[in-house]
Amino acid sequence: MSTTVPLVNLADDLWPADGVPSDPLGQVVLASHLLGANRAVANIGGGNTSAKGVTTDHTGREVRAMWVKGSGSDLATMTEKNFTGLKLDELLPLMDRPDMSDEEMVAYVGRSMLDPTMPRGSIETLLHAFIPADHVHHTHPDGINVIAGAKNGEALIRECFGDRALWIPYIRPGFGLAKQIGEAVRDNPDAELVVLAKHGLVVWGDSAEDTYRRTISIINEAATFMNERAGDARRFGGPSDAASTLDEEGRLAVLDQILPSLRGAVSSERAKVLLVDQSAPAIEFVTSERAPELVTIGAACPDHLVHTKMLPMWVPFDPSSEDASVLVERVKERAAAYREAYRAYHAANAENPDVRMPGQTAGAVPISDPDPRVVLIQGVGLVGVGTTPKNASMSRDLYHRAIEVMAGADAVDEFVSLTAEESFAVEYWPLELYKLSLAPAPGELQGKVAFVTGAGGGIGRAISARLRAAGAVVAGFDLDADGAQEAVGPDGIGIGGDVTSEESVRAAYRDAVRRFGGVDILVSNAGIASSSAIEDTTLEEWERNHRILGTGYFLVSREAFRILREQATGGSIVFISSKNALVAGKNASAYSSAKAAELHLARCLAEEGGADGIRVNTVNPDAVLRGSKIWQGNWREERAANYGLSPDELEEHYRQRNTLKVLILPEDIAEATLHFASEARSGKSTGNILNVDGGVPAAYSR
Repeated sequence: MSTTVPLVNLADDLWPADGVPSDPLGQVVLASHLLGANRAVANIGGGNTSAKGVTTDHTGREVRAMWVKGSGSDLATMTEKNFTGLKLDELLPLMDRPDMSDEEMVAYVGRSMLDPTMPRGSIETLLHAFIPADHVHHTHPDGINVIAGAKNGEALIRECFGDRALWIPYIRPGFGLAKQIGEAVRDNPDAELVVLAKHGLVVWGDSAEDTYRRTISIINEAATFMNERAGDARRFGGPSDAASTLDEEGRLAVLDQILPSLRGAVSSERAKVLLVDQSAPAIEFVTSERAPELVTIGAACPDHLVHTKMLPMWVPFDPSSEDASVLVERVKERAAAYREAYRAYHAANAENPDVRMPGQTAGAVPISDPDPRVVLIQGVGLVGVGTTPKNASMSRDLYHRAIEVMAGADAVDEFVSLTAEESFAVEYWPLELYKLSLAPAPGELQGKVAFVTGAGGGIGRAISARLRAAGAVVAGFDLDADGAQEAVGPDGIGIGGDVTSEESVRAAYRDAVRRFGGVDILVSNAGIASSSAIEDTTLEEWERNHRILGTGYFLVSREAFRILREQATGGSIVFISSKNALVAGKNASAYSSAKAAELHLARCLAEEGGADGIRVNTVNPDAVLRGSKIWQGNWREERAANYGLSPDELEEHYRQRNTLKVLILPEDIAEATLHFASEARSGKSTGNILNVDGGVPAAYSR
């Protein structure tokens, strides 16, 4: 084939030579992990596995049991606790029923659990029960779905597998599909696999090893068949000459110009995190001839829908003749058009009785967030969209599976997908939405991106931790890049640099935007401190204080304003200043005057940003000694000398001098910062000062 990558990739058999558990549940856990280790075999969060055997119930009696993947878990990471144990003899009689509603099915299965504290069983629990085999594996592999998602898929499956395969036309999972598969397998004892149109694969066997290995073998058989059938056909019709003109540097330059505008455009109802994908498969697809048509067809698997929606947002762009500046307005127009089309799709299908919750009336199915989950920019790249990095990653990863399925189906036949009605019935299906309900409750800053300077210090670390706990992702900027990375955690990005360097500040924001798509919150916290009498204050000391505490705050704020205005979704800037900004004190003129300049800069910026919804407020700490890098240096000794104390006496001195007689800790500053960062807490506050000093009368507002 004249392609840079195979049309359909083969899967490796990972079954170990030793160390296999002896019990059925342990074996199905192992098989699940091996299936989930290859996302081309088992999508993240998708597929389900089961094992049957004998166990004892709560009375001590032996019962036939089935352990099936619990709803909402992932094959790659699940443990025994993520499986649901069920009394098999109570499930099998359901084969004789003519039909069963979703509500009845869920209730019945729930009453058949070995332990009511176990998770709810998979949507396809009865599918596993009705197949007369000890182990059943249901997956959505690329190698099968390239055929299941082809227009003539049934004929292709027959040509590939003959009578070994059973073909089931598309039907939404539930009792009807489970019964149909169970009857087909029982009526065809020589069958080895079931292929579900537009959906996936079911394989069964006497052991976990046999079932796993047959699954891999069947996938590879289908992949080899499709590769041979494709001959010299090129994936997606080959590259488009116009769309393929940008190199990696050129694509990144385009993204740098449009990402904040794109992020604002896809955050119409709630803030989103963007995940840029410049991988070879993504670039191959967005620069191909066939991509503009293929993106209009639909999802490659029903399991994708709640994470990717039926369609991605496609943004046409001709790098050979258009300047990147045209994309700034185009992404806004495309996002608005996407929302309008999504609302029309919802309105046209909301009467569907199959997706109503119990007690809902016709038309009462509420619409979900209408913004896209996947954005494809022609010639530039793929962008995953989500309220968290994990969600954005899931949207991105699932669309990669769609890319691979489209590549094979389109090269050999014609890629087809669910109809709008079928897609809606899955996307808004209560049993599918139940999986989403298992996620932790969103934090108040979910989807927000915070840029914190001085993130590696004591206050910066506390602020980063508090904003993360509230749901934000954090870009930490500090001279100590490693310290900043520790502060922001695995989902954040630690960036090394100097707030007084215009180039360094711009590069830091560029890195944050490339990582998350933009910025919503700036916490300007980087600082130093010095103490000396005026006649002993050197010009270098004076300029260093004003350079870091004045110029530094100006530079990071100016760049934040640029991004926030491009996003057009408002934002919050929080200055971490000092009690010294309000209170005159001796032997600290360089530090105190710089802090006073900070405070007034914040007031000026509050006036400038108000019309764009950009709030600017100031937190004024006093004497935060613990964990502070500033207080670990000469500042402690200098301030102690100013009061005629030893350095060890300084903390108690500060505690006794405030009205509440309390120590001020980094976590106290973090709480105040969260107050101003949160729209819910202070959305109508700007130009304000929040003193966190235990009460210093000289700093009281007046």
